[in-house]
Amino acid sequence: MTLLFKPFALGERQLANRIAMAPLTRSRNPDGVPNDLNALYYSQRADAGLIVTEGTVISPSAQGFLFNPGLYTPQQVQGWRKVTDAVHARGGTIFTQLWHVGRVSHVSIQPGGIQPVSATSQVAKDTKAWGYTADGTPGAVDASVPRALTTGEVYGVIADFAEAAANAVAAGFDGVELHGANGYLIEQFLNPTVNDRTDEFRGDTLASRTRFALAAIDAVAARIGAHRTAIRLSPYGGLGDMGHYAELEDTYLHLADALSRRNIAYVHLMDQSTRGSSAMPEDFLARFRRRFQGVLILAGGMTRARAEDLIAAGVIDMAAFGEPFIANPDLVARLQNDWPLAASNRALHYGGGAEGYTDYPAYDGRAAA
Repeated sequence: MTLLFKPFALGERQLANRIAMAPLTRSRNPDGVPNDLNALYYSQRADAGLIVTEGTVISPSAQGFLFNPGLYTPQQVQGWRKVTDAVHARGGTIFTQLWHVGRVSHVSIQPGGIQPVSATSQVAKDTKAWGYTADGTPGAVDASVPRALTTGEVYGVIADFAEAAANAVAAGFDGVELHGANGYLIEQFLNPTVNDRTDEFRGDTLASRTRFALAAIDAVAARIGAHRTAIRLSPYGGLGDMGHYAELEDTYLHLADALSRRNIAYVHLMDQSTRGSSAMPEDFLARFRRRFQGVLILAGGMTRARAEDLIAAGVIDMAAFGEPFIANPDLVARLQNDWPLAASNRALHYGGGAEGYTDYPAYDGRAAA
């Protein structure tokens, strides 16, 4: 048996294997409160060594997509407790991903119709949110023009991350992963082509453009412990108008050093090539690995062969699989036994109920659909 399927120590927690279920937005919560259906969905997939939930919004203004769950009300905490209890009953480990989309939002889903907030007042070009269209129906909408957060408000968002983390622990989560990838708020501070601020969070120096991400990590770690704190990053992501820049590698290697010193639970890197962006260079991944001494997870177009090769070479510690988990609740067993993978119905990825969510069967020996 290869290392991929052997137990792995994530801090003091023993995971069943080195396979992580990556965050997958499923938009099954019209009221923002997790429910019994979510508990079933995640418990079906608890054979993964680590589950990271869908992006979970940290405040009403953090929302960029309809029907996603949050972690800022008592009802949401109670709802997530159903999920964590169900996963733990099957011996699983579960972190939640804490999410603030920043400017990737629309006025139709902001409280009171206010502007989305961001590091900048620049609109996110070539970027869609999921809100209410002109005729009032849910659908893809162009991101609205954002308002740049004041310096004081930036610290308020940092406090929101910490409060949501505390709520996550109260809900029974084993830890949290800050969403610093995919062009959302944390990356809006990291990327100097977007970050045009003039305060201590400005984009023109390594220290200033990474200050928001590290301050959020520090606030969360101070609240729930570094061993429960993680972050997802997408170097070379380039989604929408989040262009590449000369200091890109220096920025993420600076983060690697800073995060390594903080002894957090893990760093989760996302290779965005499966979303049409350029691939993360393999030599960059190796350099990041040398600078970050903690647990490193990689997601993006992952296969068993690639996972085994990278783990055996010591480049990563865990491999994260995203979309394959949708139609394959028993993905770990399928990978281990080289059973065929079922294909998901992409028309049912977002919104709706049990169909296309909890009704995908385990492998029964017949050809996959």
